[in-house]
Amino acid sequence: MTDVLPLVEARLRTALGEPDARAAVTFLGTDRVEVLRFQEGDVVRYATLGMSAQPMADPTAVLADPVRGPRAELLLSVRGGRADTDKVLRPLAVLAASPQVEGVVVAPGASLDVGEPLWPGAPFTSVLVAEPGGLVEDLELDEPLDPVRFLPLLPMTPNEAAWKRVHGAAALQERWLTHGTDLRDPARGSVPLE
Repeated sequence: MTDVLPLVEARLRTALGEPDARAAVTFLGTDRVEVLRFQEGDVVRYATLGMSAQPMADPTAVLADPVRGPRAELLLSVRGGRADTDKVLRPLAVLAASPQVEGVVVAPGASLDVGEPLWPGAPFTSVLVAEPGGLVEDLELDEPLDPVRFLPLLPMTPNEAAWKRVHGAAALQERWLTHGTDLRDPARGSVPLE
């Protein structure tokens, strides 16, 4: 069995450079999840490491396939210095552990909610999972393993999350684009939804 995590970390380092900090979180009954922090100018990127160790299983399956199934890690990019965003480490680890804990498959278009601000004073409690491939390319693994996808997370205000549930992810992303929303601003307000 291939240990995918060293390959995943190598891909992250190739795409984002050397991490300047890392933290590990272990939840009862789950594998350890690390969160690596990368600085690039005024942008801080947080990447999970550990979610892809096991494939995500269909929650309706009687038995989880230990080899086949989608694999992913999560990426969050914010502008540094505007909020205490380093406190996002635990919420990110919670989201990365959700496939093991809750049996969910994290995929583009999904909403993930932590039920509390992503960091102190954050106007966001949830994120929209965006399409992979922009910042970090998929990591192909040997057959029969599925590739590891690096899924960007876009913070959503509660109003945006409610609007997305009604109108869909594509409509919310279009609204952000139309209004020139800076999705990396850790203190931004909700996009106009009228």
